[in-house]
Amino acid sequence: WISRNASGYQPAYEVEVVDTISAGDAFSGALAVALSEGRSMEEAVRYGAAAGALAVTKRGVQTAMPTRAEIDGLFNRDVP
Repeated sequence: WISRNASGYQPAYEVEVVDTISAGDAFSGALAVALSEGRSMEEAVRYGAAAGALAVTKRGVQTAMPTRAEIDGLFNRDVP
């Protein structure tokens, strides 16, 4: 990732992949939420990565979207 003041790399969370179709949507939505809440770009990208990782563990698109609690749980528990 690159922002005006910094750049970095976000490794992927290690999960068992079932279906990748919703990964980008989950990432983008969570990234937008985190930025709108005032998180740093580094935290926002990691938050998006957590959402994307959770989304690929389920089939489908809408049915694969993680809840806020699920994202927070992975985000707070694991730092890849």
